[in-house]
Amino acid sequence: MQQIRAIVGTQWGDEGKGKIVDFLAKEADVVVRAQGGNNAGHTVEAFGKVFKLHLIPSGILYKDKLNIIGNGVVIDPESLIQEIENLQKEGISTENLKISDRAHLVMPYHKILDEEQERQRGEDSLGTTKRGIGPAYTDKTERTNLRVCDMLDEEEFVQKLRNVYERKNVILTNVYHKIPMKFGELLEQFMRYGEILKPYITDTIKLLNDSIKAGKKVLLEGAQATMLDLDYGTYPYVTSSHPTVGGFCIGAGIAPKYIQEVVGVVKAYTTRVGKGPFPTELLDKMGDIIREKGREYGTTTGRPRRCGWLDLVVVRYAVLINGIDRIALTKLDTLSGIPKLKICTGYRYEGKVLELFPASLRVAMECEPVYEEFEGWSEEEIKSAKDYDSLPKNAKKYIEFIEKETGAKVWLIGTGPSREDIIVKE
Repeated sequence: MQQIRAIVGTQWGDEGKGKIVDFLAKEADVVVRAQGGNNAGHTVEAFGKVFKLHLIPSGILYKDKLNIIGNGVVIDPESLIQEIENLQKEGISTENLKISDRAHLVMPYHKILDEEQERQRGEDSLGTTKRGIGPAYTDKTERTNLRVCDMLDEEEFVQKLRNVYERKNVILTNVYHKIPMKFGELLEQFMRYGEILKPYITDTIKLLNDSIKAGKKVLLEGAQATMLDLDYGTYPYVTSSHPTVGGFCIGAGIAPKYIQEVVGVVKAYTTRVGKGPFPTELLDKMGDIIREKGREYGTTTGRPRRCGWLDLVVVRYAVLINGIDRIALTKLDTLSGIPKLKICTGYRYEGKVLELFPASLRVAMECEPVYEEFEGWSEEEIKSAKDYDSLPKNAKKYIEFIEKETGAKVWLIGTGPSREDIIVKE
C-alpha cells in the first residue's frame, strides 16, 4: 500500500466510500476524516451487522487502527456521543478514536437556523439535511464560532459564547420568531459534552504528522463528493466544505506532497440527493428499479435518492480535479438483470458536445446526455464471480469502457453489500 492514500467521491456522494474505506483500512494504520459533518453517512456491513457512521471514520471497525476526526470537520457533540455509544453497545471499541481540538462545533442555534433558512427559501431551498452544517461553516468563516478546545475551558467557552449569544437570539426571535435560547442551559450542555469527549480530544495535527514520520500507513476518508464541492460542484446545490483531495490537506493538517495515491469511488450508475441538475436522471420505471435494487435511501436522512445512468462527464471531471490514479467501482451488482444499460459520455448543448461539466447550472439543466448502450448481465453471473476473469463478459465490457473514457484504471469492483463482496482487479 502507498503510505498515504486518499479516497474521494467522484459523483454527488453516496458512492459507497464507507465500504471501500472499510476494505482498505485493514492495510492502514491510521484512518482520517477531514471535512463535513454529520450530514454525511457511511454504511458498512461487517460482522453480520449494518453500521451507519456519520462522523467517526470507517476504520473504527478495526480495533487496531487509529481513527482521527480532523480539524476540518464540524462536530455536533450530541450526535458524536450518540455514535460512540451506539458502537460501544455493538461491542466496537472507541479507544483509538481521536478528535481534533481545532475542529469547529455545530451549535443548537445552527440547526435551528439551517431549518428556518431552508423553510424561507421555499421552492428555492437547497435540500440540506438541516443538521446545521452550513451555518456552522458560515460562523467558522465569519470567525465567530466555537471550537472543540473551548469545551475544555469553561472560562474561554463562556467568553466566546457571550460574544455570539445575544446576536443569535436576536436573529432567532425577531426574524424567525423562535423561543430565545437560555445561556445557562447551553453552557451546561456543552460543558457536559466536553467532559464526555475529553479523553478523545487531542492535537491531531501533531499526532497525524508524527504517524507519517514514523512510516505509518494513512488512509484519508472522504465524505460527500466532488460534485458537492463548494467550488467545483453544482453550486449552490453543494455542501459547505471541500470533499475533493485538496480538502484533506486543509482539514487534516498535512502537506500535499505526502498524498501518494488518490482512489476515486465511482458508483456503477449515478445518484444524488436533493435539488440541482442531474443530466442522466431517470424519471421513469427504470429509475425506480435502480433505486429499489440499490437500496438508494440516504444513510443520514432516509430520503430517497434520485437515480440515473452512469455519467462519465461527471467522473471524468472528478478524475481531472482530484488527479485520480485508480477507481473503486461500487454496486455493479445493482445493474444485474437489466437487459440494456446506458453510459453517458458527453452533453449535447447548442449543437456542441461538452466533455466536462459546465459551470452554469442553466446550461447543465439544458444539456442532453449523449449515451453509449451496453448489453446487460444476469444476477447469477455477478454472484458467482470471485475474480475479474470470472465476471460476465458484458460486465467487463462495461468496466473497460469506463477505463477508456476516464483514463483511470478500475482497481476494486463491488459485487454485493458485504465487506467481502469486492473483486480486486490487478
